[in-house]
Amino acid sequence: MASENPTSTEYIQHHLQNLTLGVHPDGTIGIAHGAEEAREMGFWAIHLDTMFWSIGLGAAFLFLFYRAASKATSGVPGKWQNFVEMVIEFIDNNVRGTFNAKNDLVAPIALTLFVWILLMNLMDLVPVDWIPELAKLIGIPYMKVVPTTDPNATFGMAIAVFVLMIYYSIKEKGFGGFFGELAFQPFPKWMFPVNLLLEGVSLISKPVSLALRLFGNLYAGEMIFILIALLYSGGLIWGAVGGALQWAWAVFHVLIVLLQAFIFMILTVVYLDMAHQEH
Repeated sequence: MASENPTSTEYIQHHLQNLTLGVHPDGTIGIAHGAEEAREMGFWAIHLDTMFWSIGLGAAFLFLFYRAASKATSGVPGKWQNFVEMVIEFIDNNVRGTFNAKNDLVAPIALTLFVWILLMNLMDLVPVDWIPELAKLIGIPYMKVVPTTDPNATFGMAIAVFVLMIYYSIKEKGFGGFFGELAFQPFPKWMFPVNLLLEGVSLISKPVSLALRLFGNLYAGEMIFILIALLYSGGLIWGAVGGALQWAWAVFHVLIVLLQAFIFMILTVVYLDMAHQEH
């Protein structure tokens, strides 16, 4: 924090600042203390908090689902096995209804994206001061705990989906077929420059919209939680108002958390289906 009693602006800036590791202008490697230092570190700076929470939550997902699979029984299932089977059945039904080609990797990809993004989104329901204040006690100046509020994370996942789209498009149709889809429609072939421009923009917009939709919704949700938290510094009455607003927004935000994970997953399945289909 900028001071022991930060202003509202300092409070918001602190909670929106990632723990950034990079190279300072003088050539030394270290943690950025403030947004200006983080910008000076340039593109190759790493958001350590985003990496920690995204990898940690991904590892938790793998461990918990592996545990359910290793202890699965054909008899009466336990509560955790029952929950995992319900999630897998939900993903399987959506993939079967959306993906019309044959690819055994699509359902696991959809399951991974849905559960991983859901876990990252759910971190937004943790009160905004709890983990950052604990981090301060052990000397960590910044700690953003919601990886999907970092565009680096959302664009990373969207670019991975984009690479899969291109890979399967070329694999299923050949490079000529893939290029033909971009260059020879919707207008006649002699207008291929216009076609290429239109279809190229449409292709590039898919990962951009995937990343920005997830980032924008979660970032806005986090910002509202931060603004509500400011009410606690206004005395007993404003604190009570803040508590009521926080509860109401958390209930509503659960829908956003679930919906954004589902949208990212289902659009990925749709895009992969398009990559497998001939126009």
